[in-house]
Amino acid sequence: MQTPKHPLIHRDSSAWTLQVWVSFGLAVFLCGVGLAYLPGTELDRAFMVMGYFFCLSAAFVLAKFVRDLEKARAQGCAGDTPLFKYVVWGAFFMAMALTGWGLTRMEINDTYRAFLGVSWLYLITSTFTLAKTLRDRYEADLEQAHWQGRMERDAQRSQ
Repeated sequence: MQTPKHPLIHRDSSAWTLQVWVSFGLAVFLCGVGLAYLPGTELDRAFMVMGYFFCLSAAFVLAKFVRDLEKARAQGCAGDTPLFKYVVWGAFFMAMALTGWGLTRMEINDTYRAFLGVSWLYLITSTFTLAKTLRDRYEADLEQAHWQGRMERDAQRSQ
C-alpha cells in the first residue's frame, strides 16, 4: 500500500493557540490579583489559594483522564481502573465544592465574592481548553512523526 504524499493532520491555528494561552494567562492573573488582595484573615487567603490550586490541578487531571478514556475506548481497551475514575472525578468535585464553600462562607462584600467566583470559573474553563489544545498538539506531533517514519521506510524500500 502506497503512503499518501500529504496526509491530513489536524492542527490548531496559531491564532487559536495564542487565544487559548492568553485566556489561560489572563485567568491566572485575575485569580492571582483577587487572591493577593483578598480581605480577611491569612487563613482565609491560604485556604482560597490552596483551593484554586487544587481546582487547577484537578481540572488538568480530569481533562487527561477523559481524553485517555475516550482513546482507550476507540482502541477497544478498558482504560484506567474503575477506582481511578472515582478518584479523578471525586477529586475534581471535592476541589470545586470546597473552593465554592470557602467562597460562600468568607465574610467579604458580594462584589468581591463575585469577582473571585467568576475568575475562578474562568480559570477552570480555560484550563480545560488549554489541556485540550496541548493534547491535540501532542497527538498531531505523534501522527506527523509516525507519517514521516512511514515515508522514510517506504523510501528505503524503494531504493
